[in-house]
Amino acid sequence: MTVEHRPVTRPNSFIFTLYGDVVHSQADDGLLWIGSLIRLMGSFGLSAAAVRQAVSRMSRQGWLAARKHGNRAFYAVTERGRRRIEELSPRIYGPVVEWDGRWRLLTYSVAETKRAGRDRLRKELALLGWAPLSASTWISPRDALPEVRDAARAAGLEADVELFTGDFAGPRSDRDLLYRCWDVDAIAAAYTRFIRTYQPRLAQELDRPHLSDEAAFVERLWLVHDYRRFTYVDPGLPSTLLPPHWPGTCAAAIFHEYYRALEHKSLRFFLGVTGKAAAG
Repeated sequence: MTVEHRPVTRPNSFIFTLYGDVVHSQADDGLLWIGSLIRLMGSFGLSAAAVRQAVSRMSRQGWLAARKHGNRAFYAVTERGRRRIEELSPRIYGPVVEWDGRWRLLTYSVAETKRAGRDRLRKELALLGWAPLSASTWISPRDALPEVRDAARAAGLEADVELFTGDFAGPRSDRDLLYRCWDVDAIAAAYTRFIRTYQPRLAQELDRPHLSDEAAFVERLWLVHDYRRFTYVDPGLPSTLLPPHWPGTCAAAIFHEYYRALEHKSLRFFLGVTGKAAAG
């Protein structure tokens, strides 16, 4: 099968997917030579100039850091990038953690002079899957207080937030609260679109493996990139509060099975390009 040339509209985000899924675990010290990165991203139709521009932007934003070895430039994720990968990875690859029945809350009181920090915090909360309960109160069913504490610190607002863990005492139900704060129907529709896209591709690969190593690498990165988007809309909505036959369960099963089916060939391509040995 030929490599699919689906356009990469956000190179920064896609390169971060590569680091989070492969480089962080397979490359020595998480380092990747810029020449190897250009070759890998070339499989997705990105030019060398586009890759260099994205890497430069990610370095300025604090996601990647450069190291020089002779006349070669290598890049690895920063401490900030590593924390983000470690925050997202369990939500992508599992295992699923059942809800403990308690809600996590963050409230803030931020002066107008810190407006930029407040906007940054809101953006980070949304990226972490939290939802606004009111203008200055955000909630999550997930035990993720350390993550939002780090987000508040990075925004310069650590002294302006309060964090709580507790039960919801009504008068409405936990399910009502869930539907009030998250667009459950829209999330279900997004999972259904993922299933419609990847279920037939999984079936085809299982029935008759046909992808080349490079095509498997491309397919794996798109699979992870598409599934990673759910970490921004679904914080791990409690299964006990969701409707029967929740499509997120099927989508997760498809993701894991297809990922395993692609793993060997895609990793072989990555290691061939980078000249590295497989991580033990």
